[in-house]
Amino acid sequence: MAGKSMLPVLSPDGNLSRYLDQIRTFPMLEPGEEYMLAKSWKDKGDVKAAHKLVTSHLRLVAKIAMGYRGYGLPVSDLISEGNLGMMHAVKKFEPEKGFRLATYAMWWIKAAIQEYILRSWSLVKIGTTAGQKKLFFNLRRIKGQIQAIDDGDLKPEHVTQIASRLDVSEREVISMNQRMAGNDRSLNVPLSRDGEGIGEWQDWLEDDSSDQETNFAEVEEYNARRDLMVGAMQELNPREQRILEARRLAEPPLTLEDLATEFSVSRERIRQIEVRAFEKLQKAVRDKASALQLLPPANEIVG
Repeated sequence: MAGKSMLPVLSPDGNLSRYLDQIRTFPMLEPGEEYMLAKSWKDKGDVKAAHKLVTSHLRLVAKIAMGYRGYGLPVSDLISEGNLGMMHAVKKFEPEKGFRLATYAMWWIKAAIQEYILRSWSLVKIGTTAGQKKLFFNLRRIKGQIQAIDDGDLKPEHVTQIASRLDVSEREVISMNQRMAGNDRSLNVPLSRDGEGIGEWQDWLEDDSSDQETNFAEVEEYNARRDLMVGAMQELNPREQRILEARRLAEPPLTLEDLATEFSVSRERIRQIEVRAFEKLQKAVRDKASALQLLPPANEIVG
């Protein structure tokens, strides 16, 4: 695989706009060209082909990295980690599967950046369970959606709402919110400690308007996720489908009491069926995604 030295580099004190202008010079690939380059790399080890596959997706990496800029880490590091994820995606990409590289690469890019953020925040500090990771990466977003973005402790009703949406305990929500408090930065804070020479955080923000490559990748990913979900739902029996849809997909969701009345069973029985159905659905989605090589293997996440 082409080494990192062959890619444009954004140093911690570098100019983000200049880097973005540089990577925009790499053209997007047509499906046929992408397929032939991927085959050339896979079958012949063509390093030039691999390099072209990577560079044509650097804008996608930068766009994804910008979405993680609220964690107090240099954007240059986020982009660098995302680029590593992009290179791993190219290395593992199977063009015969029928998916575009952008769809497959998004999983690797996000995994690489998220693992870097977790390491930087300290695993001891934020915890390592799947629930805690999910809470860590979704807490700010949900707080914004429910307008609970004021500094300090969350209101009890907000704690309950967040815990319910993320399927974690209220204690975990309170603890994570306290751990993350104070780490949001003002956009006008200087990037350097002495306040000189580099600029402010707002200078590192990119235009939020989506580019063609990102739009395409997001549509591809949405379609892939939808197809996986539809296929996985077929693994459930009709009662499990009904309960899971009513509890997890309906807006607003039905209560346990409503479904208990509908099926003439206890609330606890409905809860048990919901939990079991969700576990079955998760396994079915993972199995199908792994079969299509849409998920990075657990032991190959970029470190």
